Amino acid sequence: MQNDQTARIEWRDGVIPVSSEFDDPYFSLGNGLEETRHVFLAGNDLPTRLHDGFQVAELGFGTGLNMLALALVWDGPGVVRFTSFEAFPMQAGDIATALDAFPEARTIAEPFLAAWTEGKRQFRLGQIEVDVRIGDARETLADWQGQADAWFLDGFSPAKNPELWGEELMREVGCHTAPHGTFATYTAAGHVRQKLTDAGFAVERVPGFGRKRHMSRGVKMVDPQ
Repeated sequence: MQNDQTARIEWRDGVIPVSSEFDDPYFSLGNGLEETRHVFLAGNDLPTRLHDGFQVAELGFGTGLNMLALALVWDGPGVVRFTSFEAFPMQAGDIATALDAFPEARTIAEPFLAAWTEGKRQFRLGQIEVDVRIGDARETLADWQGQADAWFLDGFSPAKNPELWGEELMREVGCHTAPHGTFATYTAAGHVRQKLTDAGFAVERVPGFGRKRHMSRGVKMVDPQ
């Protein structure tokens, strides 16, 4: 993957962006915003845990919908940091079109879209400090110096985008998670849960959103001293 590649998009029913690289939609064919709230927010016990300096990290920035959902539930006091890793960034016009499907998120998206149009990948959205790192996550995550309190694992389907769910990358996720930090993801694939278990998480399968029966969440275990 090259850092300067932009996402190639096809549109399903004129409103659902589908990745041409991975033949997978960017969000739920039902209500993508509600899925984000169920999987990534509730799955990480957010917003209850949020506080000044809290670090959220994400694999797969896509349309920025997860970031916007986070901004909708955090207006301070203090600042939450959001770091996302994305190999194929979408163009601002495609993002804006996609977000039109979610009026609630779209109402707060203008500062994000303006920054994105200008080529900025570090910007402020309300009380969220955003840093989107472009490139292959297998390289960019290893170089990151941060520790996440909560992970949104939101890559395309493991069957279609296996690189973003590989053993090495899941190990990096574990290494870049604070003690008792958490992850949540829409997938309940057994091999993904096993890799996250091997990366140091206590993993559980819980009810998914809509027609998806299950999803996964977990807590980073701390070795006894």
